Amino acid sequence: MSSGHDHSHPHIHLPPAVLAGLAAAVLFGASTPFAKLLLNGIGPWMLAGLLYLGSGLGLTLVAFLRPKTEAISRADAPWLAAAVVFGGVLAPVLLMWGLTGAEGSTASLLLTTEGVFTSLLAWATFKENIGQRIAYGMGAITLGALALAWDGTPSLTNLGPPAAILGACLCWGIDNNLTRKVSLSDPVRIASLKGLAAGSCNLVLALMVAQDHLPGLEPTLMAAAVGFLGYGVSLVLYVLALRGLGSARAGAYFSMAPLIGALLALPLLGESPSPRLAAAAIAMGLGLWLHLTERHEHRHDHPVMDHSHPHDHSDPHHSHVHDHGEETPTGPHSHPHHHSGLEHVHAHFPDAHHRHEHPGLKSQDERSEG
Repeated sequence: MSSGHDHSHPHIHLPPAVLAGLAAAVLFGASTPFAKLLLNGIGPWMLAGLLYLGSGLGLTLVAFLRPKTEAISRADAPWLAAAVVFGGVLAPVLLMWGLTGAEGSTASLLLTTEGVFTSLLAWATFKENIGQRIAYGMGAITLGALALAWDGTPSLTNLGPPAAILGACLCWGIDNNLTRKVSLSDPVRIASLKGLAAGSCNLVLALMVAQDHLPGLEPTLMAAAVGFLGYGVSLVLYVLALRGLGSARAGAYFSMAPLIGALLALPLLGESPSPRLAAAAIAMGLGLWLHLTERHEHRHDHPVMDHSHPHDHSDPHHSHVHDHGEETPTGPHSHPHHHSGLEHVHAHFPDAHHRHEHPGLKSQDERSEG
């Protein structure tokens, strides 16, 4: 699973993609206690539909009002369509079916497997590099999530609903890795399409299956606002994290969301601290520290590549000259551009420009550990 040179340093470096991943977790985690407050007058399927629709419609409005951006490319369209099917249609259906028959403790524990599926798929299918430090960090974050979700002894007497929840988490893991394939596209468009798809799916389930009714205007607007921030803006930030970090690392940062939600539930819902919360905070804090102090550096080759995405010419990977005598912009901009072959050494993440394979040699840190 591990390769390349993963040098650990005591200092913590927070590149923009890491900040985006953490901010996505904060927003999504914060939405949980607010959603619990809204459940007093809205059914769970209806609330899920309103949250997702709030994110999709809100981001569609943002996309309409802001300056025009590039449309999603034809090459990215199949990947995005597949991501919408897995994450916006199949996963909500499986989750809602599973929640109707699984105990709360069982469901909470099983929902922590989304991050595990995301990381395993990133490594096994998309060959994303995961060093020992990152693997240990993922393990610590997962253990913290399990401790946080534990509420007695889960019941597996009826395996159908738990299997459905696992299926939903697998679909979201596939969705996360497919979204990584299109993460250079406009994140607002990506998130708005996924929000509209998931919202419509859940709303149909609520009306047709659960026989729910639309709530009044005020709770509807409140749910839409929570969805816009906690699901929509959060997903935009998560796509930016996928762009800069890859699926496994972005998924690990996003897995901090349950801890954030549990901490916010203390003042918002009047809940009391518990040993489980303390254990989860320690384990997830350790995992977060392992990730934040990662430094992956080795000599690598950049193949010749042509693509389009926002970039800045201060980045050595984008030192190209603009054609037709155009003045080179000084800030972030987007246009189709060409990458010549390049070989160099620097610290990097498995982002869109560093999806190379790694030699089978262990890093210096890993040799000393072994």
